[in-house]
Amino acid sequence: MANELPLISPDKFHDECAVFGIYGHKEAANLAYLGLYALQHRGQEASGIVSNDGEQFYVEKGQGLVADIFSQQALARLPGTMAIGHNRYSTAGGAGLKNVQPLSVNFAFGNLAVAHNGNLINATMLRSELEAYGAIFQSTSDTEVIIHLIAHSRADTLLDRVIDSLTQVRGAFSVVLMTDQGIVAARDPHGFRPLCLGRFRDAWIVASESCAFDLLDAEYVREIEPGELVVLDHQGVTSYKPFAQTKPAMCVFEYVYFARPDSRIFGGKAVYSIRKAFGRQLAQESRVDADIVIPVPDSGVPAALGYSEGSGFPFETGLIRNHYVGRTFIEPEQSIRHFGVKVKLNAVPEVLEGKRVVVVDDSLVRGTTSRKIVKMLRHAGAKEVHMRISSPPIVSPCFYGIDTPTKKELIASSHTTEEIRKYITADSLAYLSLDGMVKAAPGTPGQYCDACFTEQYPISFTRAEELQLGLFEAPR
Repeated sequence: MANELPLISPDKFHDECAVFGIYGHKEAANLAYLGLYALQHRGQEASGIVSNDGEQFYVEKGQGLVADIFSQQALARLPGTMAIGHNRYSTAGGAGLKNVQPLSVNFAFGNLAVAHNGNLINATMLRSELEAYGAIFQSTSDTEVIIHLIAHSRADTLLDRVIDSLTQVRGAFSVVLMTDQGIVAARDPHGFRPLCLGRFRDAWIVASESCAFDLLDAEYVREIEPGELVVLDHQGVTSYKPFAQTKPAMCVFEYVYFARPDSRIFGGKAVYSIRKAFGRQLAQESRVDADIVIPVPDSGVPAALGYSEGSGFPFETGLIRNHYVGRTFIEPEQSIRHFGVKVKLNAVPEVLEGKRVVVVDDSLVRGTTSRKIVKMLRHAGAKEVHMRISSPPIVSPCFYGIDTPTKKELIASSHTTEEIRKYITADSLAYLSLDGMVKAAPGTPGQYCDACFTEQYPISFTRAEELQLGLFEAPR
């Protein structure tokens, strides 16, 4: 029987998607393809590009990886000097081609295409209200709610309609829209998800992360600020601040795991250096006598390097990752222990045998993968296994664009650190403290959303939203 094994460990959080937009280049679709390729880590379920040649929109989308969807023939069917693109990992809406973005429509104000990163916590209620007014939805995606809000708006201009619609939604959005005249990019007032502005010769680019600019040899200009909306058109870049100002709440988990290490997000330095700082801080807080430090690759590598520097213990590669893991495997007989983990990771006995090992991972969600890794290391000859996590215990699900397990599936929500240590069978277990994370992260304390660690959500929920999101059970 086929057993589905995702490209990213099921014991990790998943970001919903990546967005990309380019205005003013004759090969806009080709550059969008390369940008999405660089942003593949943010979503591997589906991808799409919509281009505009000044007269009409052209659409290519499909399920799977960017390189598998966009052949030369597909890209040749996307003419024009502007394009937007999207990589998807489904949270709200579920799978299926109908939910693959960008979503595109033609209405009274012309053509419109939308790509969205984030989750809208009031999407269900807005959808019900719109349906009561006669709106007919073609997908189950949050993003289509934005389109219908634009279509139903009474504002005089398309830009004002976009602003009107985004003012009505609650939650996280880094959104890129394409019209007949240009591209609009906006970030919610809290700034949950990243969004960057770049330049490639005479063209302007927006992308979820700066690594998309690096592949194109484009210039990173700046971060699009929380609550900012920019228009890319024949006049260049025009910036607006149309939303009510509020306290920033940028997702700190972007630093922990989501963003590529070579990206610059939230206006700071490279994510790689921040993850190393997390590891150094973790070593200060939870040093243990050991012989070597190893990472859980690939996401644990920078923090493990930082832990090695902070502790003085040598860094080694004790786990090797298979980078060519496909999505589907034939499940072998149960006698092959830990198959799901071993198909991705394999221990190196020559590195581990007789050693006291500190193994560093970026997060611990359910604990099932950590348990298998610890047993694998012991089987390879490790004398002691000390698990170190370069983020605090995850106790709450996210509602702002991350696919997270329910609260009861998060092991730290109902178990102490000692209980988790016993479950994963490690000799010791320690997490980075919340204060330590804040200390190591750039910027000022209080500018990040840390709800997954604290259960303190930046946006207060109405009772209806609490029931919708499963925060409380509905009364019987």
